[in-house]
Amino acid sequence: MSKLEAILSQEVEAEIRTLLEEAKAKAEALRKEAEAKAEALLAARRRALEAQYQAALRRAESAGELLLATARAEAKGEVLEAVKAKVREALAGLPEKPEWPEVLRKLALEALSALTEPAALASHPDNLPHLEPLARERGLELRADPALPLGVRALGKEGKTQVENTLEGRLERAWDALSAKVAEVLWG
Repeated sequence: MSKLEAILSQEVEAEIRTLLEEAKAKAEALRKEAEAKAEALLAARRRALEAQYQAALRRAESAGELLLATARAEAKGEVLEAVKAKVREALAGLPEKPEWPEVLRKLALEALSALTEPAALASHPDNLPHLEPLARERGLELRADPALPLGVRALGKEGKTQVENTLEGRLERAWDALSAKVAEVLWG
């Protein structure tokens, strides 16, 4: 090989080495850029997944808190209903107590005081003997009404006006305030 061929061969080899080094450098730069993009993409995906996880966790906690609050409210409602049932049971037993005639008389007097011209008193047949003295004293007619075991109904002249005063009715009217007091005592 001639000297010229050797020089050309060296120059070509040098140029090839330069091109190869440039290609390696470009490949390394592209690899680093791709790795950086992949890391950034991976980090963004991790952040998005973490945000989704935290949001799902908050939703689950909120749902759990709501279920717990609902269960507590239902349990408290059941307890209050049980208390109300016990009160009704105690009220139902009052006609057997010695103080019942006086309680019935007071219920009748309250009902009568609400009417300007009372004409009659109605109550359960078992209660009528307790109301006879009051009816005589006031000149009132007594009427049997089996639907009134725990109270009375005062009737105005010609039956146009009436006032019912029963323990059940009073319990219903006062229950919101009473149940709030019971809840305060039970749960603070």
